[in-house]
Amino acid sequence: MRVIASFLCGILMLACQLTVAAAEQMTTEQMSEFVMPPFSIGEQLNDKGVHQLLNSGGAEAGYVFETQPFAPLPGFSGAPINALVILDLEGRFLDVRLIEHNEPIFVSGLGQAPFHAFFEQYPGLSISDSIVVGTPYGGGGSGSSLVYLDGVTKATASVRIAHESVMGAALAIAREKMQGIATQPPAFPDPDHDETLTWSDLIDQGLVAHKVVTNAEVDAMFADTLWEDDDPDAKDDPDAPYLDLWVVDLGPKSIARAVLSDDGYDELQEFLSISTTDEPILVVETARHGLVSPEFVRNTSPDWLSAEQNGLPIALRDSDLFVELNDALPDALHDGTMLILRTDRRLGFDPASEWTLNVAAIRKHGMFQPEAGSVTLSLTHQTDDRFFARPVVVKPVPPWVDALRNRQTDLIILGVFLIGLTGLLLTRMNPLADAKGFTPVRLAILAFVTVFIGWWGQGQLSIVTPLAVLRTAMDGGSFSFLLYDPFSLMLWGFTIVGFVLWGRGYFCGWLCPFGALQEFMHHIGRKLRLPKIEPSPEWDKRLKLFKYVLLAGLVATVFIAPDRVDKAAEVEPFKTAITTFFIREWYYVAYAAVWLVIGTMTFKGFCRYVCPLGAVMAIGGLVRGRDWIERRAECGSPCQLCKVKCNYGAIKKTGEIRYSECFQCLDCVTIHNDTTRCVPLIIAARKRGQSTLEAAE
Repeated sequence: MRVIASFLCGILMLACQLTVAAAEQMTTEQMSEFVMPPFSIGEQLNDKGVHQLLNSGGAEAGYVFETQPFAPLPGFSGAPINALVILDLEGRFLDVRLIEHNEPIFVSGLGQAPFHAFFEQYPGLSISDSIVVGTPYGGGGSGSSLVYLDGVTKATASVRIAHESVMGAALAIAREKMQGIATQPPAFPDPDHDETLTWSDLIDQGLVAHKVVTNAEVDAMFADTLWEDDDPDAKDDPDAPYLDLWVVDLGPKSIARAVLSDDGYDELQEFLSISTTDEPILVVETARHGLVSPEFVRNTSPDWLSAEQNGLPIALRDSDLFVELNDALPDALHDGTMLILRTDRRLGFDPASEWTLNVAAIRKHGMFQPEAGSVTLSLTHQTDDRFFARPVVVKPVPPWVDALRNRQTDLIILGVFLIGLTGLLLTRMNPLADAKGFTPVRLAILAFVTVFIGWWGQGQLSIVTPLAVLRTAMDGGSFSFLLYDPFSLMLWGFTIVGFVLWGRGYFCGWLCPFGALQEFMHHIGRKLRLPKIEPSPEWDKRLKLFKYVLLAGLVATVFIAPDRVDKAAEVEPFKTAITTFFIREWYYVAYAAVWLVIGTMTFKGFCRYVCPLGAVMAIGGLVRGRDWIERRAECGSPCQLCKVKCNYGAIKKTGEIRYSECFQCLDCVTIHNDTTRCVPLIIAARKRGQSTLEAAE
């Protein structure tokens, strides 16, 4: 027994060594290591660690920040998941990196790689997207405005918390730093809207934007600058148009049909069938400006044109389509310079809202290495709402609702099982214990618990959850993280109800997958006729205190070094044996295997002496409202049979039940009801027999 005690003390010392100081906010230098060229990190903008993102020219290009200061949602260890986010000025994710977390499943279960890979899905997405974790519910998703991120098997709850942290922080930055940025999906051309329009209709209804700027007006804009005399044509004919600009959105089919020839319309629709998120904008210039410089290359961004909406830039790109206009359009338009530009609606452009096209008027001064100067000519445009459909803003349901949907079948099966088991133990316990097939029935139930609740459902309750609740309460945080795993939450709910009805025994005896594994190992040990190694009553009493010492150590870790709680909780072999199917580092597998081997000789040694969750269950069992195991006056004196047969040592010499150590195996209930085994019943039967015999005489 001294060897066992030394082994347990070694476990405690190992847990105590796993403490380090909590991490602090990243410094500018640390952040800069995650910012890749051509970008660099700029100055810190506030006390929450938000930094400027600078482009190669030193201009502001976005923001760099950690999620924890803005969305400190607690994970399953009770600690927030912290990621570094690089967001551009359009609200698009350039990079998302996992910085720090304490999620038990990733720390030493599945490993870090799947969690890091999850964050690699964000670059290219926008905060305007409705992003959710998982797969389209019911096999849908076609045409949906939702963007789905692949989760991580066995860790869906953790990645949902991580996603909520990323989006919560990014939207907080958008509201604070990017006023006016679109945070909902923009409108898109309604494919079902069809009306016959003419060019005159487009003009009359304001569906075409038109702006004329004369030479004199441009001259006035360059007045008193180096370039005021560098356009002799403007001086010679000041009233002539310098810019005669026409802009029309060709996204709506009714408008495109009125503007383009039949061949041009067909070519555009073929283009849009491939580029489904692009909005095509026709730009025609009939004066002397010409729209683009001689160096312009097709299928690139036009060098003299830019656009903005709500104070944020819109990315324009030539669609490389040769424009063929409807014959009904004025000849001047046919003879002008034409481009069909495209901009991606996914980046926040809303064609049904007002936006501005900026045209740069360029002048050059000097013969050799001339110096260029420019002024901006602007035109605003907005296409009527009737041509567009706005996706029903799919407000992602709360993560706990999504979790319920994803595990609907599992929850139904679990609910039926728990209700059935609870009802059976509550109303039919004695008949169950008296049945000849009780042991096979019990083992069948434990097999279901191991396979379905444990390995399939990942419902092994752990000390990590109570410690996370303690830490959250200490930090004044939200307990919503419990909702991310409804399967385990249902188990906790029934376990708490079980505290009132039976104490610790309901969970430890019937619902713990690792406990069930140990019980199977006990039966294997008996089949193999391995020696039974049981501590003496004195050592049994001492060793049972050890689990409370471990629990106290883990609680102390929450206060002293909260970031190391997950490592200290490895004293439980549950993650190895149940969560990861023994697929882990060898030392974790060896540790779990040692306890299972011990279980073949010492009945449920881990549960009785080490399990910190068992200590929590024993404490929770103090709310038990009744003594559910019937006792007789003769129990304990003279009869000691139940005490001798109890594998848990949960019966005192007096015959009283130690409910804090009772695992509800029902062995003593079976003995209590058996007229051939219960000594008081045997004695009573003999007395009745003697009385009957005497009466007969």
